[in-house]
Amino acid sequence: MISTNDLRTGLTVEIDGDAWSIVEFQHVKPGKGAAFVRTKMKNLRTGSVQERTFNAGEKLNRARVDTRTMQFLYKLDDEYHFMDNESFEQISLTPADLGNGVNYLVENMNIVVQLFEERVIGIELPNVVELKITFTEPGVRGDTATGGSKPATLETGAVIRVPFFVNQGDIVRVDTRSNEYLGRA
Repeated sequence: MISTNDLRTGLTVEIDGDAWSIVEFQHVKPGKGAAFVRTKMKNLRTGSVQERTFNAGEKLNRARVDTRTMQFLYKLDDEYHFMDNESFEQISLTPADLGNGVNYLVENMNIVVQLFEERVIGIELPNVVELKITFTEPGVRGDTATGGSKPATLETGAVIRVPFFVNQGDIVRVDTRSNEYLGRA
């Protein structure tokens, strides 16, 4: 159990059987009446954000969220198969479980999977991945690094904006958090 007086950003609590991550919190002591804690929380299963108010000193259950490093093995139909690096157990996840992560998964990539009560509630990709460009319009003489950008399709099927001088077959570094081109590898 944890007191609402001890809340901090990033803490995970269990409310009504779901895991919630504290996004923001504020201790409020009005001039008249009891103190309270105003929070903004994110549901780790659904991703929804909710504002909630608690009395000061109220007790909450701390959620037990396990993190495991898993290796992406392969995609079959609409399922992505992963192997736990420690126990070698295999699990399959859907695109809904992976969210935006499906745009950057390549075979043998290690990711961190977050589990709450043996249910997958989120994944963490590496911040930067190196992927090959499978299609983009060819660059022409005079295109410069500061001139602009064009769309490029990566080997995973994701489309990002790249400078004009980047060509098909180049390997580029991509920020998985912002979907931005960082440079050639």
